[in-house]
Amino acid sequence: MSTEKPTAVRVYLARVRTALADLPAGEVEEILEDVRPHLAEMEAELGASARVEALVEGLGTPESYAAELRAAGGYPAPPPGGDGATEVLVKPAAPSPVAPRIALWGMVTVALGMALLAFSAAVSVDPDPLVGVLVLAPVFAVSLWLLMRRGIQSVLDLPEVGKLRESMRTWREGRGERSAAYLGALTPAWWLLCAAVLVLFGLLLMVRNTYAAALLPFLVVAAVAVVWAGPRTRRDRRLLWLAVPISAFVVGGVFGGLGAAIEQIDNRGSYYAGNASYSTPATDDYGNQQLSYGDEELRNVYAFDSDGKPLKDVYLYDEQGRPLTITRYGCEQDTGTTATRGSDNRFPRPKIVEGVQDDRGNLDGYNSSRSYCREDDGVPFAAAIPKPGSSTPTPSGTPSPGTPAPGTQPSGAPASGTGSGTASSTQASAPSTTGSPAKPAPPTR
Repeated sequence: MSTEKPTAVRVYLARVRTALADLPAGEVEEILEDVRPHLAEMEAELGASARVEALVEGLGTPESYAAELRAAGGYPAPPPGGDGATEVLVKPAAPSPVAPRIALWGMVTVALGMALLAFSAAVSVDPDPLVGVLVLAPVFAVSLWLLMRRGIQSVLDLPEVGKLRESMRTWREGRGERSAAYLGALTPAWWLLCAAVLVLFGLLLMVRNTYAAALLPFLVVAAVAVVWAGPRTRRDRRLLWLAVPISAFVVGGVFGGLGAAIEQIDNRGSYYAGNASYSTPATDDYGNQQLSYGDEELRNVYAFDSDGKPLKDVYLYDEQGRPLTITRYGCEQDTGTTATRGSDNRFPRPKIVEGVQDDRGNLDGYNSSRSYCREDDGVPFAAAIPKPGSSTPTPSGTPSPGTPAPGTQPSGAPASGTGSGTASSTQASAPSTTGSPAKPAPPTR
């Protein structure tokens, strides 16, 4: 520093010392030792030719800065009757803090809103959530107007801002000058990163939605603005109203982009895994696995032999020898409802029929009020079994020439000439359980 012409930092520091002149000299020196590192950073940024007004714009007046240090250290207020500069410090809060507080928290609200909107747009790769910027615009306008009307100093004098600045100063001192210098060196890279993310964000939205091209010019303007305003925020704190919301937008967009990337990776893994039912076995309310045919759950299976006769007590297994065990249901006579009967792989099972009945035993009538349940054995349908060498079941019409009619008597009497309907009825009502003479005898050797 020049000894002939004091720099702005030295002048600023001298005025801080003057404002603290009523305190013991040792304590004043201790306070100034804590302040010097921060002022040294400001001196490096502003340069040797900077004026005191630039420091005042960035940090507030030396007197207000001294008052902030006095309050943070728990020192008493200066006695009345001091110099003019000190009297200004004793009563700095004469103007109402409402407007500065609205300006401050309006900016914070806009920053949080921008982060949420960017996150929503990025995670869904959809520009529609960005319409919410129109809601935040009036809040930002009011906050900026109050800032320009009352000045940055009124905001810096707020108690919450003072506590924040003190916390940051304590953190800086706790981490040492090297950490503070390292973070300060990364600041220019952050503003360039913000600009790059804004442009890439607009291009990504254009890939999925062509109408998002209308947003690209605004994002480019924001990128230029943050590169211009970001490095100047240390000298002009008013530019924080521009840099902070844009930075919050970038942070929200980055986290949303990471979420979208994770979702894409997960969807790709699900695609390769397929949608096979065995990948996630379906279970019923009792924890047993379910049988299914396509998307339909099966509760019963009927088996038939080659002659179309139903089979009973069939036990089902899969190709690996595992029993196809599912829950068995039955009727609860006391309540007339369905109840579980354990689980097994034996089929077919009785068909469960539920309904309501009245006091006279009439089922499913208008006056029915009591539940009933019954188990119907047997097969509730007729199965047409394909004949060997045929892909379709043989119709139950008039038998072909030379073939005995199904259901004929062993006496060999000719079939009734009443038509195919009679033959079908006879076959359905009296199936033969012994060897039928109508079948050809096996060839002899």
